[in-house]
Amino acid sequence: MADVALATGKKPASLRTVVAASSAGTAFEWYDFFVFGSLTQVISKTFFSGLPETAGYVAALALFGAGFLFRPLGALVFGRIGDKAGRKGAFLVTVVLMGAATFAIGLLPTYAQVGLLAPALLVLMRIVQGFALGGEYGGAAIYVAEHAPANGRGRATGWVQTSAALGLFGALVVILITRLVLGRFFGPEAFDEWGWRIPFLFSAGLLAISIWMRLKLSESPAFAKMKAEGTASKAPFAEAFGQWRNLKIVLLALVAIMFAQGAVWYTAFFYVQTFMERFLKVPPETINLLMLSATAVSAVGYVLFGWLSDKVGRKAVMLFGMSLMLVAYFPGFHMLSQTLNPALAEAQARTPIVVIADPADCSLQFDPVGKAAFLSSCDIAKNALAGAGVSYSNEPGAAGAPALVRIGSAQVRSASAVGLAGEAAKTAKAGVEAEIRTALAQAGYPARADPERMNLPGAFAVLLVFVVAATALYGPIAACLVELFPTRIRYTAMSLPYHIGTGWVGGFTPFTAFAIVAATGRIYSGLWYPFAFTLVSVIVCLLLAPETRGRSLDQ
Repeated sequence: MADVALATGKKPASLRTVVAASSAGTAFEWYDFFVFGSLTQVISKTFFSGLPETAGYVAALALFGAGFLFRPLGALVFGRIGDKAGRKGAFLVTVVLMGAATFAIGLLPTYAQVGLLAPALLVLMRIVQGFALGGEYGGAAIYVAEHAPANGRGRATGWVQTSAALGLFGALVVILITRLVLGRFFGPEAFDEWGWRIPFLFSAGLLAISIWMRLKLSESPAFAKMKAEGTASKAPFAEAFGQWRNLKIVLLALVAIMFAQGAVWYTAFFYVQTFMERFLKVPPETINLLMLSATAVSAVGYVLFGWLSDKVGRKAVMLFGMSLMLVAYFPGFHMLSQTLNPALAEAQARTPIVVIADPADCSLQFDPVGKAAFLSSCDIAKNALAGAGVSYSNEPGAAGAPALVRIGSAQVRSASAVGLAGEAAKTAKAGVEAEIRTALAQAGYPARADPERMNLPGAFAVLLVFVVAATALYGPIAACLVELFPTRIRYTAMSLPYHIGTGWVGGFTPFTAFAIVAATGRIYSGLWYPFAFTLVSVIVCLLLAPETRGRSLDQ
């Protein structure tokens, strides 16, 4: 710390102030980003109402992922700024961009008001959000790590990891309170109609607090010393990615650590919400309460496992988290079905559903842009089952014959709407869908989860397993990544693999997993996506990742 005072002529902030300001600002940015992910169902109705229900939902999930798509670009831009001009300035700009974009989403017109302009503006705001978040995390993690003592780096950066939980917790709390208050005074439809804007507009106050807190900070000691000595990198991109000794560390961090982190964290905290809402038909209020409870526990887990990594090493703790989630994916989601919607689990075991159709009559049940008509008899039948959120298997049928849906001993003959005019096609589809819904109800498939039969403690126990896995993996990551890279290129080099892993692997987990389910008809098949990435990381981390605990940051 004395080096900072000598280099800048300004008394540095205490470690407590550094951790508080960095973590709080990052938590506010995560709040801004996660509000969108927690409102996917409402977003799909508001901005994609011109698409069929399933296509609109997939499009909203894709848009959630689109924000992550631009995070690596933000990581490169702000990483270069951070490595050349300083850590503080870079992540001060990011919080302004994030807050402004989130506030603007709360003011956007809907699809019903301006048509395609509404989703276009929404896409633009999500791009700005992703770009800003790409520069935020690396700056905050590095800033804290470069202030912390070597034997307490995991615990100190664990607070930065907690910011993600605090941001998600804050988003869920604001959404839940808004739903309850508006439902009480304006009716149950008020939130979906206009109340969804309130959580986005609320970010204006958080933005003001973030800016105020970060303006109080000075530059990090490692960067200040490096700048005073004139050893700062003049070409961070070339040095980080053009030299093999640094590029191989970037690739190792991505494959050995960040593949798993993206898959595990976004399955545990986001895809699980999609699964409970779309397939298990759990009420949104119940999902919010379960996720709030799990997220509150996770806030402790990040610091706990960060501290543990200071004692036993980063690698062992992260491997434990990856491995636990690897064995928990499929059993855990099956247990959620049995605890939250036992009637659905019983119906699937007792009365399996089979679609018998000419394979040539069936399209891929995945349409994120709403271009496909899905008018064949097979497509209409599968769309109805996808909308009901139930699993089904496929059997080849006779060429040219209409599709049959076999639900136990009952059969529903689908109808083709190919060649029919708009209203006639809608009528044909509606008739088939109504027959399928009736047959499902008669076979014991519930239209929604029964609150009286829910085993909420059991479901929460499953979520706790996911939380332990996610926090054990995520808690030590900031310290590990900071220790992997030299000071000269640290911001640039560590930010890129982090945001490819969380942005491209993790951010697209809900979208890709749901799309796999829509394509295959099996509600658990989407879990193969995060499972594959986690398995790769477990193997590579075990065999190739070095232990970084205690490394000097003055490189």
